[in-house]
Amino acid sequence: MSAKEQQPFIVFGAPDLREAEIEEVVATLRSGWIGSGPRVQRFEDAFARYKGVENGQVAAINSCSAALHVSMIAAGLGPGDEVVTTAMTFCATVNAIIHTGATPVLADIDPATLNIDPRSLSERLTPRTRAVVPVHFAGRPCDMDAIMAIAGQHGLTVIEDCAHAIEAEWNGRAVGTFGAFGCFSFYVTKNVVTGEGGMVIANPAESIERVKVLALHGMSVDAWRRFGDKGYKHYQVVDAGFKYNMTDLQAAIGIHQLMRVEENWRRRQDAWRFYQQEFADLPVGRPPESTADMRHAHHLYTLRIDERQCGIDRDEFADRMAEARIGVGVHYVSLAQHPFYQQRFLWRAGDWPEAEKFGAETVSLPLSAKLSSADLARIAATVRGIVAR
Repeated sequence: MSAKEQQPFIVFGAPDLREAEIEEVVATLRSGWIGSGPRVQRFEDAFARYKGVENGQVAAINSCSAALHVSMIAAGLGPGDEVVTTAMTFCATVNAIIHTGATPVLADIDPATLNIDPRSLSERLTPRTRAVVPVHFAGRPCDMDAIMAIAGQHGLTVIEDCAHAIEAEWNGRAVGTFGAFGCFSFYVTKNVVTGEGGMVIANPAESIERVKVLALHGMSVDAWRRFGDKGYKHYQVVDAGFKYNMTDLQAAIGIHQLMRVEENWRRRQDAWRFYQQEFADLPVGRPPESTADMRHAHHLYTLRIDERQCGIDRDEFADRMAEARIGVGVHYVSLAQHPFYQQRFLWRAGDWPEAEKFGAETVSLPLSAKLSSADLARIAATVRGIVAR
């Protein structure tokens, strides 16, 4: 076995799970209640406190994809409507739009921020536009002042995709609280982890009841309240809903993850700054720095590998990182470059040049709170060795 093969593999996005989470999951199993119940309620209450909203404004869901879907339905989006979002996002953002029956429309990104460009957003509006879905990419908040101004001028619903950005703020205000809905992810690689999971913040609070009904088959009463110790409650089906509810097993992990959200944010921030310093003299594109009007969630650290500058393209760089037993990711190939969307919406290469260029060059390095100083040093040294070669 070579020295390289003897090195442990550094997993991309490995969650920092501790004994508190394990003990809470075991206690949940022993309680006999593993579906949606009291721990989901505890997690919702804790999340509301963290985001500075009322308890009645949040709903725990089984994924951010589901959160986006039910938020869009609760917003009344459907066939004939157009919804504008960024060309640089995960497919779940645009798939949620498609599943409502609405038509997704892509705006390009601002190369200085990697978020949706408000000017491109304005250019994509038509009389059929009903909503905009800004994505706080990599944890950097979008320019919500500009987006809310455009939405207000044209009467658009704003649904924030905050999958990367639980800790993020724009001008001192938490992301996810600007629009009618804010949607969060607790997937295994995210800043707060439940394995699979999501959360919706609704503004105003009345919208959250429709979200909760939609997320559980369209029923008026959930199982915890039907079968609890307060007496049996009959339910009625009041909407054509889905099976999107979070379970107590998931919430048991999230409760303790959320307790350490700020500690883990500081550790990722330190790692992000370490990378920025280590790569300052390399011919790579580093992610844009934060500015005074924001709090960056530091979810992703995205290098840009331009073959003309680095002597290697992005895919070969990723392969060499894997050979060195370091996991990396690509976030993301531009949506317009995926065959399904090209065939269905006739999206053409070249219409979103900034997103397409970034999508061809970007590679994400590990940025987990679980990383040790030795891990970070090894990652940095490997990047330097590959690019220098």
